[in-house]
Amino acid sequence: MRGKTGIGSLLLLGAAAFGAYKYSKMSDQQKKDLLDKGKRLVNDSVGQIKQRFGGQASPDSSMSPVI
Repeated sequence: MRGKTGIGSLLLLGAAAFGAYKYSKMSDQQKKDLLDKGKRLVNDSVGQIKQRFGGQASPDSSMSPVI
């Protein structure tokens, strides 16, 4: 059974379309600045998560079996 499209879905679609429009109108420098800002946000967020869970784990340690 197929339900009705909710108002939330339509608002999300409108916000995504507006964001795509604004991004297409940005200059190359503005796009680079936005990318740098996003990378900084992710790095800060991941850094906080690592601090909460006891620091930084090496990439190999998560895949090694526990004996």
